[in-house]
Amino acid sequence: MTVGVGGSDFATELAGIRNQRDAVPPIGVEEHARRVERAQARMRELGIAALWLDGTTNLAWLTGLKHGQSERPVGAILPAQGPLSYLCPAFEVERLRTMLLLPGDVRGWEEDEDPYALFTEMLREADVAGGTVALDDMARVFVAEGMRGALPNHRFVASGPVTSHLRERKTEQEVAILRQAMGMTLQIHAAAARALQPGVTTTEVGEFLAAAHRRAGFDSGPAFSIVLFGEPTAYPHGVPYPQTLAEGDVVLIDVGAPLHGYVSDITRSYVFGTPTPRQREIWNLAKRAQAAGFAAAKPGAPCAAIDDACRGEVVKAGMGPGYKVPGLPHRTGHGIGMDVHEAPYFVGGNQQPLAVGNTGSIEPTIAIYGEFGIRLEDHIVITERGADWLTPPARSVDDPFGLEGRA
Repeated sequence: MTVGVGGSDFATELAGIRNQRDAVPPIGVEEHARRVERAQARMRELGIAALWLDGTTNLAWLTGLKHGQSERPVGAILPAQGPLSYLCPAFEVERLRTMLLLPGDVRGWEEDEDPYALFTEMLREADVAGGTVALDDMARVFVAEGMRGALPNHRFVASGPVTSHLRERKTEQEVAILRQAMGMTLQIHAAAARALQPGVTTTEVGEFLAAAHRRAGFDSGPAFSIVLFGEPTAYPHGVPYPQTLAEGDVVLIDVGAPLHGYVSDITRSYVFGTPTPRQREIWNLAKRAQAAGFAAAKPGAPCAAIDDACRGEVVKAGMGPGYKVPGLPHRTGHGIGMDVHEAPYFVGGNQQPLAVGNTGSIEPTIAIYGEFGIRLEDHIVITERGADWLTPPARSVDDPFGLEGRA
């Protein structure tokens, strides 16, 4: 029997979950103010006169305002010089003021008025009568088109060279929050594994994961939850029907939740029972592939090097090549932060150099349709020395959570 898998139940394991929310502090006002300063310096470096932040993660990361998007434009204008200002429907002005971490003028447009005319007026008041305006690259098309139509004499670019550039390079505090969130989710993974019994359904496991993340102190339940047993583990994003656990099944659980706005994301694959030689072979191959990706993750190396290294191990084992199945059907990894998938992406052909502060997943997924799949997902941070794991990788197919030898 795989060590740490089975032998308990969901009620017992849920009762053992402790709230760890306060183990690390959230991002404060001072850090958001520093982010604004860094964004403005970057804008001046690139010749960008103003930045529009829609109600997206970019707005939340930069200013701390978590509003979300709707059919009405809501967001902030950041000029390269000068203070922030906020735009929203007039009936939302007072509410928005209560939500601000960083001060700024809040301007509202009435329901029968043109929000893009107000946007134009606010730019003029910020002394941005012309030049280049960066539009939030997560903004909806109708907002971007409305702003372009209102300002035909301005040049528009995507915000990525400012927003993504800065968000990709995590500070020590951001890394600390991510490390804590990942560790909490890994503990929940281990609890879920202990609670497994024959006849348990994937739906029951999902309900446990949701309750456990809330009990542990995350901002909410899981941002996503993939629970698979047996042959469906071969499908990277799961199947639309529940499964029931049987002896000898491969179990794959991929789950994460936000802590202080930063999302965890851990996948563990293991066997309920005793691994067969075939299951052992493929699990060990995924482990070797993940280790090869980690070894390739060095500052200055292209993002593609991580994918190339992982995929190389799988091709050497006679699978693939490329994205063919049996083999690795998708990229090796993605950046992580306030979005579970964000730049940089660890995929073939991506020549963007890895930078100190980059965080992201190494998650080689070996899919064998008709049999099973194995995914081992942990996250790294790039340091000046190389890569550091944010959580310890799975130890072995017989002891995935590293329980043997513990005092």
